Amino acid sequence: MATSIPRLARSALSGASSANVSKLIRSDASRATAPWVSSPVSKSFSTSHRFGATPAPTYVRKTVEAAKPAPPPSKKDSIDDQSPIKDMTQGLADEPLILDEGSRQVDWTRSFHGLSSQAFSKEAADILLAPIPFDDVEVKPDGILYLPEIKYRRILNKAFGPGGWGLAPRGETIVTSKSVTREYALVANGRLVSVARGEQDYFAPEGIPTATEGCKSNALMRCCKDLGIASELWDPRYIRTFMKEKAKQVWVEHVVNKKKKQIWIRKDDEVRYPFKESKYGA
Repeated sequence: MATSIPRLARSALSGASSANVSKLIRSDASRATAPWVSSPVSKSFSTSHRFGATPAPTYVRKTVEAAKPAPPPSKKDSIDDQSPIKDMTQGLADEPLILDEGSRQVDWTRSFHGLSSQAFSKEAADILLAPIPFDDVEVKPDGILYLPEIKYRRILNKAFGPGGWGLAPRGETIVTSKSVTREYALVANGRLVSVARGEQDYFAPEGIPTATEGCKSNALMRCCKDLGIASELWDPRYIRTFMKEKAKQVWVEHVVNKKKKQIWIRKDDEVRYPFKESKYGA
């Protein structure tokens, strides 16, 4: 038989239960709203420098712009456009400037100013017509006599003084497949003396600049004939006397291709490279 609980006891029990429930709710709410307090263990752990947690640093990624490539050079700045390589075998395009008709300067490209207007002084004439010593004359391997071009210049400098004479080009340099040629005028003391065309052979296009200088020296030598300088070199009797007294013919061998031939040299000279003296048939 079930035990019956009196009404008064049931009301008291329900009141106590309600009070306990209310107390538990208030306790939970107070813990939720109260500030967090670390335990002694956690407090000592967090204050340790060795094990204490430090906030992670914040990194900001920087965007680096790529370097812009340099703009290509414009066409007008190109080296090839400013100084094009010219084929010198087609000519040098160095024709002399044509002066104005009213200019006071003489246009030596076409003028014959002062030609045969007056003889040079006796002092200058004696220097120009002086005999050429044997020691100044050279002989080529084929037996042709010549005076080195520097000695023509020395004679002109002695007769007119440095700056008292000059060579004026009278046309453009003509370049052929094997040689260059140009016409020059010899001017001394402001007067035209002679006009001659020089020439010089070359073996490769790279040798054209050197050939133009040789062409100028060749024209100078030809112009000096009109002044009587070294006129003996065109005198047959002088040539025969020189070859008999000062020159000799020897057999030589080419050191590269071993070919043998006879050449002329001065008696006081020795055979020079690329030849060496040899005996015929040896």
